[in-house]
Amino acid sequence: MNDLKAIAYSTLAMLVLTPAIALAETWDVDTAHASAQFSVKHMMVSNVRGEFGNIKGTIEINPRDISQSTVLVEIDARTLDTGNDKRDEHLKSADFFDVTKYPKMTFTSTQVKRAGDGKLAVTGDLTMRGITKPVTLDVEGPTPTVVSPWGTKVSGVHATAVIDRKDWGLTWNKNLDAGGVVVADEVKITLDVELIRNDRKVSTR
Repeated sequence: MNDLKAIAYSTLAMLVLTPAIALAETWDVDTAHASAQFSVKHMMVSNVRGEFGNIKGTIEINPRDISQSTVLVEIDARTLDTGNDKRDEHLKSADFFDVTKYPKMTFTSTQVKRAGDGKLAVTGDLTMRGITKPVTLDVEGPTPTVVSPWGTKVSGVHATAVIDRKDWGLTWNKNLDAGGVVVADEVKITLDVELIRNDRKVSTR
C-alpha cells in the first residue's frame, strides 16, 4: 500500500510540474525583420541616427514564471549605417566602435521581470568594444502570437534604453568654441525585433 501511495504522489508531482516545463517557449530572432537603432545629439543642436543590422539571437520565454526567461542577442557592429559613408567610416574606426577588432556586440540577460501591463524590464550584460556593462531594457511585448502566411508562429518586441557611451570606451570628442562638445555622451537605443517560435527546440525552463 505504501508503495502505491508513493507511486501516486510521484505521478501527481509529475502532472503538476509538466505544464510549467511545457509552457517554456523558444523564439529565434528573425534577422530579416529586426533592427537596432541609436540616436545621439550632434553639435548640441541636432540628433544623428543610425542603425545596425544582422541581428541574431534566442529568447526563451516562460509565461508561467517570466523571471525564468532568458535573452541572448548578437549584433554585427560592422553593419553600422548612419546614411553617410564618411561618418560611418569614422564610427567604425578605433575612435569609436573599432569594428575590425570588435566585430560583434552581445546582450545576455541576467534578470527578467514584469514592469506593468504588457511590459518587461530586462536587465543584462551588454558587451561592446570589448567592455561589458549592465543595461536595463524597457520592453513592450512580447505581442500576442500570430501565424504567418508561411505557417510560422510570430511575435514581436519593442525595447528602449539610454546609455552613456563613455562606459564602453567610446570617448572620442571635440570641444566647441561656444561651449559644449561635438558628440553627446548620452545615446538612446531602440530595438524592434520580430521573433519566430522554434517548436523544434525543447526548453526545460
